[in-house]
Parts: sequence; structure tokens; C-alpha cells
Amino acid sequence: MSTHIPYVSAPEDLPSHIAILNGAPNFHNIFSISTEISADWVKTAYQRGLFPWYSAGEPVLWHSPNPRMVLFLDRFNCSPSLKKRLKQWARQPRHDMRVTLNRAFKQVIAACAQTPRNGQDGTWITPELTQAYVDLHHQHHAVSVEVWQGEQLVAGLYGVLIGHMFFGESMFTRITDGSKVALACWVKYLQQEQFKIIDCQQETEHLTRLGGAPISRAQFFSESAQLMQHASIDWAKMAEQDNLLSAYI
Repeated sequence: MSTHIPYVSAPEDLPSHIAILNGAPNFHNIFSISTEISADWVKTAYQRGLFPWYSAGEPVLWHSPNPRMVLFLDRFNCSPSLKKRLKQWARQPRHDMRVTLNRAFKQVIAACAQTPRNGQDGTWITPELTQAYVDLHHQHHAVSVEVWQGEQLVAGLYGVLIGHMFFGESMFTRITDGSKVALACWVKYLQQEQFKIIDCQQETEHLTRLGGAPISRAQFFSESAQLMQHASIDWAKMAEQDNLLSAYI
């Protein structure tokens, strides 16, 4: 491991899978530094197994952890209590709950940025990074999942979509089990679209309880590279989803 991390001035200068696996200079799994961030940077980074993680006022740090936390969709742990919650919200109109796609992307990312995280001072979702994801959303490469109670947004998640890979970025909730419901509905929808993996980046106890598991960087690169070659979800089809909870009626 080298402490010399190269500054890069263009997205195409980010290291490739091969360069990373062959020991590109890095420090604690940070492989590049840049002064810019945009939709093109973020998309290229994910295609090369990297993601941005930094704080406001700092240069952009491009990470590739080893191992990489992923969720194989067929191993998603939908606990009995979560199944009960899903069925209650789906079947009982009095709860007035809905789960939608891409109805409030900016609201979801703003809520994620404002949510306090254990062990973190402030947020890594800077205004520049927010704009990059909003631009990716307009390009049909970033998706939000929203949980509504009546007309109020109470939970959600967002991430990057390339081919048949979904790279989870962040989630939030203002009610019990809200983000879990968002994830459960999204997992079921992705399974219907023949997806296999969600990238979760870093290992956490919460993700482990939901079925996430660490895999080697080499395995992640191999599997994600193949899945990104597939045609992605039809955007218009996603827009037609009035309530993903209907799958649990």
C-alpha cells in the first residue's frame, strides 16, 4: 500500500479494475483524489469499482473497499416482523401507506443528507455531490424509492443504476421500519427485473442483519462488470408503479 494517491483531472483518468487489482497506489482503499465531481465522474467511478466519499471542504476521495459489502437479492432477510409490517401496510387502508419510484428524488437525497449518522460528524452528501446525483437521475442512472404516509414522505433510499447493477447510496426513515420497507419493496421489484446484486459499499451491522455479506474486491469487479452490460430497467415502466406495496396484498 502506497501513501501517494494520484490526483486525477478527468473521469477517464480514474484507475481501471485491472489497475486496482494490480496494486494501483492507494491509502486505506482511496485510489484517487480529484477537485471536481459531476454525473460523469460518478458514473465512470462506479463503472470502475469506485465511489466518492468525502466531507465538505475536502477534495473528492475515490474509494474501493476490500472486501465490498453486497446484498445478493435471493439472500435478503425479510424477518417475520418486517413481513408482518409489509402485509399490514399493503392490506389495511387505514395506514394510508404507499411505496413509489422516482416520485421525489430531490426530497429523498435531501432527507438522507440531513439524517444524523452514528460516528459521523456532518454529511458526505455535499451540494456538489447532490447535483451530480440529480443529473444522473435526469439521465436515468439514479433511482429513488419513496415511502409515503398519506402525502408525507417518511422514508426512502436512492442509488445509481447501471445496466443490471444497483449501487445503493443512502437511506433514511422517520418512522419505524420505514427504510426497511423501502428496501424490501425495491428488492422484490429488482428480482422481478432479473437483478442479482445490490452494492452496499461498506459493511454495517444493519446491512448484515438484512442479509448483506462482504465479498472480495476481485469477485465484486467480476460480477458487477458482467451485470452492467445488461440493458437496464425501462424508465417508463418504473414510472407506472403506483404502489410497490401491492406485491404484498
